[in-house]
Amino acid sequence: MFVLAHLSDLHLALQPRLVELASKRGLGFVNWQRGRKYIHRRETLDAITRDLKAANADHIAVTGDLVNLSLPVEYVAARAWLDALGPPRDVTVIPGNHDAYVQQVLGAPAKYWGDYMRGDDGAEAGTFPFVRRRGPAALIALSSAVPTGPFMATGEIGDQQLSRLAAALDQTSGTFRVVLIHHPPESPPSRHLRRLIDGAEFRRVLAAHGAELVLHGHDHCRAIVQLDGRDNKIPAVGVPSASARIAHGHENAAGYNLFQIEADGNNWRCEMIGRERGADGNVRDVGRQALF
Repeated sequence: MFVLAHLSDLHLALQPRLVELASKRGLGFVNWQRGRKYIHRRETLDAITRDLKAANADHIAVTGDLVNLSLPVEYVAARAWLDALGPPRDVTVIPGNHDAYVQQVLGAPAKYWGDYMRGDDGAEAGTFPFVRRRGPAALIALSSAVPTGPFMATGEIGDQQLSRLAAALDQTSGTFRVVLIHHPPESPPSRHLRRLIDGAEFRRVLAAHGAELVLHGHDHCRAIVQLDGRDNKIPAVGVPSASARIAHGHENAAGYNLFQIEADGNNWRCEMIGRERGADGNVRDVGRQALF
């Protein structure tokens, strides 16, 4: 049995310098001060991290928003967290919209976390999609992280990545293909300013070429949507923020998921185990579900 852990949306935040608050960062800092700093707490992330490490997963996927305002000090702090979580061979990272908050930092995730964002082919870090084969699984990592205007958090994959995704899915056929993306593949109209712009195109590639599982973050809540695949439905699973001290609005308290994956003849078995931090500060199972 191969165990894959998935967590997302750390939102590691540190105090910015005044000169760093130009453009969208200033609005993001106001939003942080008005409420998000009371939700996303480092001590909560540390509790989740300890519990995850105790689970001894075979591999860990982190699907973006490691930082909050894309500040240099935040990238450094996220790197230290990654080093404590595990070595690059055991942890795969993709960026989220907060990791590409403004135009001038587009290369920063690859600069600071590049060895966690490199495929088995040895291509340059930050080349998407990249593929990592671990046990029976093939992790296919996409980036939907693009800078956006104020009050927006949309993502976009782009035609080049979509074309390479189709080829990667075909090349890894026969393995348990796990597609990693930050934004959910589809969003309700109420999330229009936070949607994946080319979500329909992404779903068409999955329908034509197939996959076994899609993992995403962004919405800070537990969610499962069944997408059309070539042969079977594909579960697209969202996970809470790994640093959320409490549940609020549609968002869950901090947690992560474990996926137990094993071959069953010519088919696959996959059971998902949800872990979540309770009001008492303890992290516990919140449910098990057979995905197929």
